[in-house]
Amino acid sequence: MQFKYGLNDRPPLFATILLGLQWCAVSVPFIIIIGKIAGGFHFSDPGAQTVYLQKMFFIMGISLLGQIWWGHRLPLVTGPSSILLIGVTASRGFDLHTLYTAAMLGGLLLTLSGMTGFFGTLKKLFTPRIVAVVLLLLAFVLSPLSLKLITAPHPGTTTLVNLCYALIMTLCLFLAYRYLTGIWKSTLIIWAMILGSMVYFMLFPGSMNIPMAGRGVFLSGFFSQLTTTLSFDAGVIAAFLICFLALSVNELGSIQSMNELLKPPDMSRRITRGITITGLGNLASGFLGVIGPVSYSLSFGVVSSTGCTAKITLIPAALIMLFLSFSPAVSGFIGNVPPVVIGSILLYILCSQIAGGLMVVFESADKFQYISGLIVGLPLLLGTVIAYLPPEIINSFPGILRPILGNGFVVGILAALLLEHIIFKDVPANR
Repeated sequence: MQFKYGLNDRPPLFATILLGLQWCAVSVPFIIIIGKIAGGFHFSDPGAQTVYLQKMFFIMGISLLGQIWWGHRLPLVTGPSSILLIGVTASRGFDLHTLYTAAMLGGLLLTLSGMTGFFGTLKKLFTPRIVAVVLLLLAFVLSPLSLKLITAPHPGTTTLVNLCYALIMTLCLFLAYRYLTGIWKSTLIIWAMILGSMVYFMLFPGSMNIPMAGRGVFLSGFFSQLTTTLSFDAGVIAAFLICFLALSVNELGSIQSMNELLKPPDMSRRITRGITITGLGNLASGFLGVIGPVSYSLSFGVVSSTGCTAKITLIPAALIMLFLSFSPAVSGFIGNVPPVVIGSILLYILCSQIAGGLMVVFESADKFQYISGLIVGLPLLLGTVIAYLPPEIINSFPGILRPILGNGFVVGILAALLLEHIIFKDVPANR
């Protein structure tokens, strides 16, 4: 792949800001979505939910700066871990101190694993076919989220109207990608979010409902609900440790997929530093009482669609997150972006993600073989099936296994590792 800006390049200031806005446009929706779900799970008061969202913005901003300057130093955007969201929702009936004590313990163990270089030894497991599965799985597993966003009910609209709007907007994104050039093409996502929201509100003015919870409050409540009292429960700790094992696989897969694309020097140290910063970020998030960060494999799709790998473009995104963490009113305003617009943009990014995954798997050998199709195909099917399982079925799983069996990404990765390194180990690819 040809890139306009390399890893250590410094694009012009205007381009850097716009690309940073685009990175922010990728991460912020996930922060808002997961923050609203987890905040609503913990608190019924809208003000407390807003504070929870502010804390998440703060953690994500600090973690992203840490990764850019001291961590993996790759163009990987940071966002809240959906795996840890499963751990939180699976531990119903326990107070916040118990949940986030377990999260702090998981972050501490992840930090120690990164500092000792343990996860650097696992990079041999991530062959090109496994990296392809990581990229493709993310697109397929996130497809239910895209569908949920597109079909989400909104005042003044219907599901059919939203679906039609999403299809038209997605086609417009592909047309824009086809004909735009330069910085306009590189920053397509942020313009799509702005223009898509404006058009949607003009067509359906009754759908605009900006939440005002916490308006005018700066630091009120930010330092509340801290995990200052440690509370240990063996079952909750076991469940969160499984979640953090899955999170570490996610982090390692994200770093390794970008390593595969960019081939930067000193890849082993990038892995160990990246794992360490992610562990520290989760340790801090556990103390603040919020869900912790992970590097998003979705970044591969953004890099593929923008043609920019310069890590410096993520700094504006991190600074915007820090600004949002101390501005409840602005956080509420951003939260008013129509779900159908977010879902349409996510669908476009997932297409780029699939394209990147297919490039990796087809370029990993001179000829795509039948065995490769099996190793890639089964994890994708398993992950997709689990991603679409109804909540009542997932809730029927044993609590300690729910974070694994209820997560399509984790099950797909484990299936791919099993096929690649055990079942089809040393089997000729053309067999």
